[in-house]
Amino acid sequence: MLLLQAFVDFTTLTQHKYVKILGHNFSFEPFILMTTATTPANFTELGLIPPLLARLTELEYLQPTPIQAQAIPSVLAGRDLIAGANTGSGKTATFALPLLQQLHAEKSSSNNASKGNYVTGLILVPTRELAKQVADSVKSYAVHLNGAIKTVAVFGGVSVNTQMLALRGGTDILVATPGRLLDLISSNAIKLDKVSTIVLDEADRMLSLGFTEELSQLLALTPKKKQTLLFSATFPEQVQTLTQALLNNPIEIQLQSSDTSTLVQRVFTVNKGEKTALLAFLIKQHQWRQVLIFVNAKNSCEHLAAKLAKRGINAEVFHGDKGQGARSRVLEEFKIGEIDVLIATDIAARGLDIEKLPVVINFDLPRSPSDYMHRIGRSGRAGEVGLALSLIDYEDYHHFSVIEKKHKIRLEREQVAGFEVDDIISEEFLAATKPMAKPEGSGKKKRKNKTSVNADIWLQNS
Repeated sequence: MLLLQAFVDFTTLTQHKYVKILGHNFSFEPFILMTTATTPANFTELGLIPPLLARLTELEYLQPTPIQAQAIPSVLAGRDLIAGANTGSGKTATFALPLLQQLHAEKSSSNNASKGNYVTGLILVPTRELAKQVADSVKSYAVHLNGAIKTVAVFGGVSVNTQMLALRGGTDILVATPGRLLDLISSNAIKLDKVSTIVLDEADRMLSLGFTEELSQLLALTPKKKQTLLFSATFPEQVQTLTQALLNNPIEIQLQSSDTSTLVQRVFTVNKGEKTALLAFLIKQHQWRQVLIFVNAKNSCEHLAAKLAKRGINAEVFHGDKGQGARSRVLEEFKIGEIDVLIATDIAARGLDIEKLPVVINFDLPRSPSDYMHRIGRSGRAGEVGLALSLIDYEDYHHFSVIEKKHKIRLEREQVAGFEVDDIISEEFLAATKPMAKPEGSGKKKRKNKTSVNADIWLQNS
Protein backbone atom coordinates (compact mmCIF):
# COMPACT_ATOMS: atom_id res chain seq x y z
CA MET A 1 0.00 0.00 0.00
CA LEU A 2 1.32 3.44 -0.91
CA LEU A 3 1.82 5.68 2.08
CA LEU A 4 3.34 8.78 0.53
CA GLN A 5 0.93 11.30 1.99
CA ALA A 6 2.20 10.60 5.49
CA PHE A 7 5.37 12.54 4.90
CA VAL A 8 3.55 15.85 4.54
CA ASP A 9 1.34 15.38 7.58
CA PHE A 10 3.94 16.59 10.01
CA THR A 11 5.96 19.79 10.05
CA THR A 12 8.68 19.32 12.64
CA LEU A 13 10.69 16.39 13.87
CA THR A 14 13.25 16.21 16.63
CA GLN A 15 16.70 15.74 15.10
CA HIS A 16 19.08 13.86 17.35
CA LYS A 17 22.69 14.45 16.45
CA TYR A 18 25.66 12.54 17.69
CA VAL A 19 29.41 12.75 17.33
CA LYS A 20 31.30 9.80 15.98
CA ILE A 21 35.08 9.96 16.21
CA LEU A 22 36.95 8.22 13.42
CA GLY A 23 40.45 9.00 14.61
CA HIS A 24 41.44 5.34 14.66
CA ASN A 25 41.32 5.35 10.86
CA PHE A 26 44.28 7.68 10.72
CA SER A 27 47.91 7.11 11.61
CA PHE A 28 48.02 10.31 13.63
CA GLU A 29 46.06 11.06 16.79
CA PRO A 30 43.58 13.87 16.09
CA PHE A 31 42.37 16.18 18.81
CA ILE A 32 38.84 15.12 19.71
CA LEU A 33 36.27 17.85 20.14
CA MET A 34 33.84 16.74 22.83
CA THR A 35 30.17 17.48 22.38
CA THR A 36 28.06 19.35 24.87
CA ALA A 37 24.54 18.60 25.96
CA THR A 38 23.16 21.84 24.58
CA THR A 39 23.73 23.85 21.44
CA PRO A 40 24.69 27.54 21.99
CA ALA A 41 21.56 29.64 22.06
CA ASN A 42 22.92 32.17 19.54
CA PHE A 43 25.85 32.96 17.26
CA THR A 44 27.23 35.55 19.68
CA GLU A 45 28.46 32.74 21.92
CA LEU A 46 30.60 31.42 19.04
CA GLY A 47 32.77 34.53 19.06
CA LEU A 48 31.65 36.05 15.77
CA ILE A 49 32.09 39.78 15.19
CA PRO A 50 29.14 42.25 15.10
CA PRO A 51 29.04 42.76 11.28
CA LEU A 52 28.63 39.02 10.74
CA LEU A 53 26.11 38.72 13.56
CA ALA A 54 24.06 41.55 12.08
CA ARG A 55 23.94 39.78 8.74
CA LEU A 56 22.94 36.47 10.31
CA THR A 57 20.07 38.25 12.06
CA GLU A 58 18.91 39.67 8.73
CA LEU A 59 19.06 36.20 7.21
CA GLU A 60 17.01 34.87 10.15
CA TYR A 61 19.71 32.47 11.30
CA LEU A 62 18.33 32.18 14.81
CA GLN A 63 20.47 29.39 16.27
CA PRO A 64 23.66 27.66 15.18
CA THR A 65 23.27 24.17 13.76
CA PRO A 66 25.26 21.45 15.57
CA ILE A 67 28.10 21.54 13.01
CA GLN A 68 28.29 25.33 13.22
CA ALA A 69 28.26 25.32 17.02
CA GLN A 70 31.07 22.79 17.26
CA ALA A 71 33.27 23.75 14.32
CA ILE A 72 33.26 27.56 14.13
CA PRO A 73 35.23 28.16 17.37
CA SER A 74 37.88 25.65 16.24
CA VAL A 75 38.21 27.28 12.83
CA LEU A 76 38.50 30.71 14.45
CA ALA A 77 41.26 29.29 16.63
CA GLY A 78 43.20 28.33 13.50
CA ARG A 79 42.89 24.58 13.85
CA ASP A 80 42.83 22.13 10.94
CA LEU A 81 39.48 20.40 10.71
CA ILE A 82 37.72 17.35 9.31
CA ALA A 83 33.97 17.95 9.49
CA GLY A 84 31.23 15.60 8.40
CA ALA A 85 27.57 16.45 8.69
CA ASN A 86 24.34 15.66 6.91
CA THR A 87 23.50 17.64 3.80
CA GLY A 88 21.55 20.79 4.55
CA SER A 89 23.16 21.19 7.98
CA GLY A 90 24.82 24.55 7.29
CA LYS A 91 28.36 23.51 6.32
CA THR A 92 28.93 26.53 4.03
CA ALA A 93 28.33 29.03 6.83
CA THR A 94 30.53 26.89 9.08
CA PHE A 95 33.65 27.64 7.06
CA ALA A 96 32.62 30.93 5.41
CA LEU A 97 31.88 32.89 8.59
CA PRO A 98 35.18 32.25 10.42
CA LEU A 99 37.14 32.67 7.17
CA LEU A 100 35.59 36.11 6.65
CA GLN A 101 36.30 37.04 10.26
CA GLN A 102 39.93 35.95 10.03
CA LEU A 103 40.55 37.87 6.82
CA HIS A 104 38.77 40.96 8.15
CA ALA A 105 40.97 40.92 11.25
CA GLU A 106 44.13 40.56 9.15
CA LYS A 107 43.16 43.49 6.92
CA SER A 108 42.23 45.65 9.90
CA SER A 109 45.57 45.05 11.64
CA SER A 110 47.78 45.37 8.56
CA ASN A 111 48.84 48.73 7.16
CA ASN A 112 50.44 47.28 4.06
CA ALA A 113 48.10 45.00 2.24
CA SER A 114 49.70 42.44 -0.04
CA LYS A 115 49.84 43.60 -3.63
CA GLY A 116 49.79 41.39 -6.67
CA ASN A 117 47.61 38.60 -7.98
CA TYR A 118 47.47 36.57 -4.77
CA VAL A 119 44.68 34.79 -2.94
CA THR A 120 44.45 34.35 0.84
CA GLY A 121 41.48 32.05 1.37
CA LEU A 122 41.00 29.26 -1.20
CA ILE A 123 37.79 27.20 -1.38
CA LEU A 124 37.88 24.25 -3.79
CA VAL A 125 34.64 22.66 -4.98
CA PRO A 126 33.87 19.93 -7.53
CA THR A 127 31.21 21.60 -9.71
CA ARG A 128 30.48 24.92 -11.40
CA GLU A 129 27.10 25.29 -9.75
CA LEU A 130 28.53 24.74 -6.29
CA ALA A 131 31.30 27.28 -6.95
CA LYS A 132 28.77 29.97 -7.79
CA GLN A 133 26.51 29.01 -4.89
CA VAL A 134 29.32 29.09 -2.31
CA ALA A 135 30.69 32.40 -3.63
CA ASP A 136 27.21 33.95 -3.48
CA SER A 137 26.85 32.77 0.13
CA VAL A 138 30.24 34.19 1.11
CA LYS A 139 29.36 37.56 -0.46
CA SER A 140 26.02 37.54 1.32
CA TYR A 141 27.60 36.93 4.73
CA ALA A 142 30.10 39.76 4.07
CA VAL A 143 27.51 42.44 3.30
CA HIS A 144 28.29 44.47 6.46
CA LEU A 145 32.08 44.27 6.08
CA ASN A 146 31.83 47.32 3.80
CA GLY A 147 33.48 45.72 0.80
CA ALA A 148 36.67 44.92 2.71
CA ILE A 149 36.72 41.28 1.56
CA LYS A 150 36.91 40.56 -2.15
CA THR A 151 35.43 37.23 -3.25
CA VAL A 152 35.71 35.76 -6.75
CA ALA A 153 34.38 32.51 -8.20
CA VAL A 154 36.11 30.77 -11.12
CA PHE A 155 34.89 27.70 -12.98
CA GLY A 156 34.76 26.23 -16.46
CA GLY A 157 32.09 26.63 -19.09
CA VAL A 158 32.35 30.43 -19.26
CA SER A 159 34.87 32.92 -20.62
CA VAL A 160 38.24 32.71 -18.92
CA ASN A 161 39.00 36.33 -19.89
CA THR A 162 36.19 37.66 -17.70
CA GLN A 163 37.54 35.71 -14.75
CA MET A 164 41.08 36.91 -15.40
CA LEU A 165 39.84 40.51 -15.27
CA ALA A 166 38.04 39.79 -11.97
CA LEU A 167 41.30 38.47 -10.50
CA ARG A 168 43.36 41.58 -11.29
CA GLY A 169 45.00 42.71 -8.08
CA GLY A 170 44.30 39.34 -6.49
CA THR A 171 41.41 38.41 -4.22
CA ASP A 172 40.86 37.67 -0.56
CA ILE A 173 38.67 34.61 -1.13
CA LEU A 174 38.69 32.49 -4.26
CA VAL A 175 36.05 29.80 -4.84
CA ALA A 176 37.22 27.54 -7.64
CA THR A 177 36.91 24.27 -9.48
CA PRO A 178 40.35 22.64 -9.82
CA GLY A 179 40.55 22.51 -13.62
CA ARG A 180 39.78 26.17 -14.23
CA LEU A 181 42.05 27.26 -11.37
CA LEU A 182 44.98 25.40 -12.94
CA ASP A 183 44.24 27.14 -16.25
CA LEU A 184 44.32 30.54 -14.55
CA ILE A 185 47.55 29.72 -12.72
CA SER A 186 49.23 28.67 -15.98
CA SER A 187 48.19 32.05 -17.44
CA ASN A 188 49.72 33.86 -14.41
CA ALA A 189 46.30 35.25 -13.52
CA ILE A 190 46.54 34.12 -9.88
CA LYS A 191 49.14 32.77 -7.47
CA LEU A 192 48.70 30.53 -4.44
CA ASP A 193 51.94 31.46 -2.65
CA LYS A 194 50.12 33.34 0.12
CA VAL A 195 47.16 31.06 0.79
CA SER A 196 46.62 30.95 4.55
CA THR A 197 43.45 28.84 4.59
CA ILE A 198 42.30 26.19 2.16
CA VAL A 199 38.83 24.62 2.27
CA LEU A 200 37.85 21.43 0.45
CA ASP A 201 34.06 21.49 0.16
CA GLU A 202 32.53 18.12 -0.73
CA ALA A 203 35.92 16.78 0.33
CA ASP A 204 35.14 13.15 -0.44
CA ARG A 205 34.70 14.05 -4.11
CA MET A 206 37.72 16.36 -4.11
CA LEU A 207 39.91 13.60 -2.69
CA SER A 208 38.57 10.93 -5.04
CA LEU A 209 40.60 9.58 -7.93
CA GLY A 210 38.94 11.93 -10.41
CA PHE A 211 40.47 15.00 -8.77
CA THR A 212 43.62 13.57 -7.18
CA GLU A 213 46.07 14.74 -9.85
CA GLU A 214 44.65 18.25 -10.10
CA LEU A 215 44.43 18.61 -6.34
CA SER A 216 48.01 17.46 -5.89
CA GLN A 217 49.20 20.10 -8.36
CA LEU A 218 47.29 22.84 -6.57
CA LEU A 219 48.40 21.85 -3.07
CA ALA A 220 52.03 21.83 -4.23
CA LEU A 221 51.64 25.53 -5.07
CA THR A 222 50.37 26.51 -1.61
CA PRO A 223 52.53 27.21 1.48
CA LYS A 224 53.28 24.24 3.73
CA LYS A 225 52.07 26.22 6.71
CA LYS A 226 48.35 26.87 6.29
CA GLN A 227 45.01 26.00 7.80
CA THR A 228 43.21 23.14 6.04
CA LEU A 229 39.50 22.47 6.42
CA LEU A 230 37.69 19.45 4.98
CA PHE A 231 33.88 19.41 4.80
CA SER A 232 31.62 16.70 3.42
CA ALA A 233 28.49 14.68 4.09
CA THR A 234 30.41 11.42 3.62
CA PHE A 235 34.00 10.30 4.11
CA PRO A 236 34.55 6.87 2.50
CA GLU A 237 37.34 4.80 4.05
CA GLN A 238 39.44 4.87 0.89
CA VAL A 239 39.45 8.68 1.07
CA GLN A 240 40.34 8.96 4.75
CA THR A 241 43.91 7.76 4.28
CA LEU A 242 44.54 10.53 1.73
CA THR A 243 43.98 13.19 4.39
CA GLN A 244 47.09 12.30 6.37
CA ALA A 245 49.40 14.47 4.29
CA LEU A 246 46.96 17.37 4.19
CA LEU A 247 46.24 18.01 7.85
CA ASN A 248 48.21 19.00 10.92
CA ASN A 249 46.86 17.63 14.19
CA PRO A 250 43.24 18.14 13.09
CA ILE A 251 40.08 18.33 15.09
CA GLU A 252 37.57 15.84 13.75
CA ILE A 253 33.82 16.24 14.05
CA GLN A 254 31.33 13.76 12.63
CA LEU A 255 27.67 14.62 13.01
CA GLN A 256 26.08 12.39 10.39
CA SER A 257 23.00 10.61 11.64
CA SER A 258 20.19 8.77 9.89
CA ASP A 259 18.48 7.61 13.09
CA THR A 260 15.94 10.39 12.96
CA SER A 261 15.57 12.80 10.09
CA THR A 262 13.09 15.05 8.37
CA LEU A 263 13.86 13.12 5.18
CA VAL A 264 11.74 10.02 4.61
CA GLN A 265 13.38 7.32 2.48
CA ARG A 266 11.18 4.87 0.54
CA VAL A 267 11.86 2.07 -1.95
CA PHE A 268 9.36 0.84 -4.53
CA THR A 269 9.85 -2.33 -6.51
CA VAL A 270 8.63 -2.39 -10.09
CA ASN A 271 8.78 -4.70 -13.09
CA LYS A 272 11.60 -4.04 -15.53
CA GLY A 273 10.44 -1.61 -18.19
CA GLU A 274 7.68 -0.07 -16.05
CA LYS A 275 9.69 2.54 -14.17
CA THR A 276 8.65 5.40 -16.44
CA ALA A 277 4.97 4.53 -16.16
CA LEU A 278 5.25 4.33 -12.35
CA LEU A 279 7.15 7.62 -12.22
CA ALA A 280 4.50 9.40 -14.29
CA PHE A 281 1.76 7.91 -12.11
CA LEU A 282 3.40 9.14 -8.90
CA ILE A 283 3.95 12.66 -10.23
CA LYS A 284 0.32 12.97 -11.37
CA GLN A 285 -1.22 11.16 -8.42
CA HIS A 286 0.45 13.39 -5.85
CA GLN A 287 0.57 16.53 -8.00
CA TRP A 288 4.16 17.24 -7.07
CA ARG A 289 5.08 20.78 -8.02
CA GLN A 290 8.80 20.32 -7.58
CA VAL A 291 10.57 16.98 -8.03
CA LEU A 292 14.22 16.22 -8.80
CA ILE A 293 14.84 12.95 -10.66
CA PHE A 294 18.30 11.40 -10.89
CA VAL A 295 19.54 9.26 -13.78
CA ASN A 296 23.07 8.07 -14.51
CA ALA A 297 23.75 9.30 -18.05
CA LYS A 298 23.29 12.48 -20.06
CA ASN A 299 21.32 10.78 -22.82
CA SER A 300 19.11 9.15 -20.19
CA CYS A 301 17.99 12.65 -19.16
CA GLU A 302 16.79 13.39 -22.68
CA HIS A 303 15.16 9.98 -23.17
CA LEU A 304 13.26 10.12 -19.89
CA ALA A 305 12.11 13.70 -20.55
CA ALA A 306 10.76 12.62 -23.94
CA LYS A 307 8.93 9.64 -22.40
CA LEU A 308 7.36 11.82 -19.70
CA ALA A 309 6.31 14.37 -22.32
CA LYS A 310 4.29 11.64 -24.09
CA ARG A 311 2.49 11.15 -20.77
CA GLY A 312 1.68 14.83 -20.44
CA ILE A 313 4.49 15.77 -18.03
CA ASN A 314 6.89 18.53 -19.03
CA ALA A 315 10.40 18.10 -17.65
CA GLU A 316 13.67 19.97 -18.09
CA VAL A 317 17.09 18.32 -18.10
CA PHE A 318 20.31 19.22 -16.29
CA HIS A 319 23.62 17.63 -17.29
CA GLY A 320 27.21 18.36 -18.29
CA ASP A 321 26.57 18.74 -22.02
CA LYS A 322 24.37 21.78 -21.50
CA GLY A 323 26.12 25.14 -21.70
CA GLN A 324 26.75 26.98 -18.47
CA GLY A 325 24.19 29.64 -19.31
CA ALA A 326 21.50 27.03 -19.93
CA ARG A 327 22.44 25.14 -16.76
CA SER A 328 22.23 28.31 -14.66
CA ARG A 329 18.87 29.23 -16.19
CA VAL A 330 17.33 25.79 -15.64
CA LEU A 331 18.59 25.56 -12.08
CA GLU A 332 17.30 29.02 -11.18
CA GLU A 333 13.87 28.35 -12.72
CA PHE A 334 13.66 25.06 -10.83
CA LYS A 335 14.61 26.73 -7.55
CA ILE A 336 11.89 29.38 -7.87
CA GLY A 337 9.26 26.86 -8.93
CA GLU A 338 8.88 27.70 -12.62
CA ILE A 339 9.99 24.16 -13.50
CA ASP A 340 8.08 21.33 -11.81
CA VAL A 341 10.18 18.35 -12.89
CA LEU A 342 13.96 18.36 -13.33
CA ILE A 343 15.86 15.30 -14.59
CA ALA A 344 19.56 15.44 -13.74
CA THR A 345 22.79 13.52 -13.61
CA ASP A 346 25.00 13.54 -10.52
CA ILE A 347 26.25 17.06 -11.19
CA ALA A 348 23.11 18.08 -9.27
CA ALA A 349 23.88 15.75 -6.37
CA ARG A 350 26.65 17.75 -4.72
CA GLY A 351 26.12 20.74 -2.48
CA LEU A 352 23.28 22.40 -4.37
CA ASP A 353 20.88 24.09 -1.97
CA ILE A 354 17.34 24.01 -3.33
CA GLU A 355 15.16 25.47 -0.61
CA LYS A 356 12.28 23.29 0.56
CA LEU A 357 12.63 20.75 -2.26
CA PRO A 358 9.92 18.22 -1.35
CA VAL A 359 10.80 15.18 -3.46
CA VAL A 360 13.92 13.48 -4.83
CA ILE A 361 13.64 10.30 -6.92
CA ASN A 362 16.34 7.82 -7.89
CA PHE A 363 15.10 6.62 -11.28
CA ASP A 364 18.53 5.04 -11.75
CA LEU A 365 20.47 4.02 -8.66
CA PRO A 366 23.77 5.87 -8.28
CA ARG A 367 26.78 3.89 -9.44
CA SER A 368 28.67 4.76 -6.25
CA PRO A 369 26.91 3.91 -2.95
CA SER A 370 28.38 7.08 -1.43
CA ASP A 371 26.50 9.21 -3.97
CA TYR A 372 23.17 7.92 -2.66
CA MET A 373 23.30 10.16 0.41
CA HIS A 374 24.42 13.15 -1.64
CA ARG A 375 21.50 12.69 -4.03
CA ILE A 376 18.76 12.31 -1.46
CA GLY A 377 20.29 15.12 0.59
CA ARG A 378 18.90 17.65 -1.90
CA SER A 379 15.60 17.22 -0.02
CA GLY A 380 14.90 17.42 3.70
CA ARG A 381 17.43 20.23 4.13
CA ALA A 382 17.71 22.51 7.17
CA GLY A 383 14.93 20.71 9.02
CA GLU A 384 12.41 20.82 6.17
CA VAL A 385 10.32 17.72 5.54
CA GLY A 386 11.35 15.80 2.42
CA LEU A 387 10.81 12.54 0.59
CA ALA A 388 13.43 10.41 -1.18
CA LEU A 389 12.17 7.61 -3.40
CA SER A 390 14.16 4.90 -5.14
CA LEU A 391 12.55 2.89 -7.94
CA ILE A 392 14.16 -0.52 -8.32
CA ASP A 393 13.52 -3.41 -10.64
CA TYR A 394 14.95 -6.89 -10.21
CA GLU A 395 18.31 -5.95 -11.75
CA ASP A 396 18.71 -3.10 -9.24
CA TYR A 397 17.97 -5.18 -6.16
CA HIS A 398 21.49 -6.36 -5.35
CA HIS A 399 22.99 -2.90 -5.88
CA PHE A 400 20.47 -1.30 -3.55
CA SER A 401 21.36 -3.88 -0.92
CA VAL A 402 24.99 -2.75 -1.29
CA ILE A 403 23.86 0.85 -0.77
CA GLU A 404 21.98 -0.14 2.38
CA LYS A 405 24.98 -2.02 3.74
CA LYS A 406 27.25 0.94 3.02
CA HIS A 407 25.03 3.35 4.95
CA LYS A 408 23.87 0.88 7.62
CA ILE A 409 20.20 1.26 6.78
CA ARG A 410 17.39 -1.13 5.90
CA LEU A 411 14.34 0.03 3.96
CA GLU A 412 11.14 -1.91 3.42
CA ARG A 413 10.47 -2.88 -0.21
CA GLU A 414 7.04 -1.56 -1.12
CA GLN A 415 4.77 -1.89 -4.13
CA VAL A 416 2.33 0.58 -5.66
CA ALA A 417 -1.19 -0.55 -6.43
CA GLY A 418 -1.47 -1.14 -10.16
CA PHE A 419 2.27 -1.65 -10.53
CA GLU A 420 2.72 -4.83 -8.54
CA VAL A 421 5.76 -6.93 -9.32
CA ASP A 422 5.04 -10.19 -11.16
CA ASP A 423 4.41 -13.13 -8.81
CA ILE A 424 7.52 -15.09 -9.86
CA ILE A 425 9.80 -12.10 -9.53
CA SER A 426 8.13 -11.16 -6.26
CA GLU A 427 9.04 -14.54 -4.79
CA GLU A 428 12.64 -13.99 -5.88
CA PHE A 429 12.59 -10.56 -4.24
CA LEU A 430 11.39 -12.06 -0.98
CA ALA A 431 13.91 -14.90 -1.18
CA ALA A 432 16.70 -12.41 -1.71
CA THR A 433 15.85 -10.68 1.57
CA LYS A 434 16.43 -13.83 3.59
CA PRO A 435 19.88 -14.10 5.22
CA MET A 436 22.17 -16.76 3.80
CA ALA A 437 22.75 -19.82 5.97
CA LYS A 438 26.05 -19.82 7.81
CA PRO A 439 28.62 -22.44 6.85
CA GLU A 440 28.36 -25.54 8.98
CA GLY A 441 30.57 -25.36 12.04
CA SER A 442 30.97 -21.60 11.87
CA GLY A 443 29.26 -21.14 15.21
CA LYS A 444 26.84 -18.38 16.18
CA LYS A 445 27.70 -14.82 15.53
CA LYS A 446 25.78 -11.85 16.77
CA ARG A 447 24.32 -9.83 13.91
CA LYS A 448 24.61 -6.06 13.99
CA ASN A 449 21.29 -4.29 13.98
CA LYS A 450 20.86 -1.97 11.04
CA THR A 451 19.20 1.37 11.50
CA SER A 452 15.63 1.61 10.33
CA VAL A 453 15.76 5.17 9.07
CA ASN A 454 11.99 5.65 9.05
CA ALA A 455 11.12 4.03 12.38
CA ASP A 456 10.73 7.23 14.40
CA ILE A 457 8.82 8.95 11.62
CA TRP A 458 6.13 6.32 11.27
CA LEU A 459 5.81 5.90 15.05
CA GLN A 460 5.02 9.60 15.30
CA ASN A 461 2.37 9.30 12.63
CA SER A 462 0.70 6.04 13.64
